[in-house]
Amino acid sequence: MHLHLNGPRSTTWKLVFSALVIAIYIVVMYFTQSFAFGQYQIRIATALYASAYVFPFLTLPLALSNLLANMVMGGLGFFDIVGGGLVGLATAGVCAILGKKKVTEWAVIAPIALIPAFGVSLWLSGILGVPYWTLALSLLVGQTIAGVAGVFLVKGLKYIWRDQK
Repeated sequence: MHLHLNGPRSTTWKLVFSALVIAIYIVVMYFTQSFAFGQYQIRIATALYASAYVFPFLTLPLALSNLLANMVMGGLGFFDIVGGGLVGLATAGVCAILGKKKVTEWAVIAPIALIPAFGVSLWLSGILGVPYWTLALSLLVGQTIAGVAGVFLVKGLKYIWRDQK
């Protein structure tokens, strides 16, 4: 049985699904926090931003996920908490736009890799005392891994919720 991707979704369904995605993000961050924070990070949880490609209403919950993760596990202060939330909003938002415009799923790699790498480095380079470009390129490697994982997440979600014609 496959669920229909298109069609009306109740507010309750969206709230429950959003809460589930937030919970998954936080759990993934908890179990990967040893390599998800700092100068060298592979933040696998950011692959979830790609889910906004299929479900645009997840844009704000995904931003909130990043904000909460940075608040609870990050320990790098106000700019990292708020900045992470804004970067999450921008990243998920671009993924949602790509989905609405029916751009190939592979395109989600770009916002998942580029926006966090170049955005987070704006404040994290000062906090960690690492030159901006060194940090940005380091983060770009880890975020690219998350971006590729995001492609497979989108493909899986589209398969599960594909339209039956």
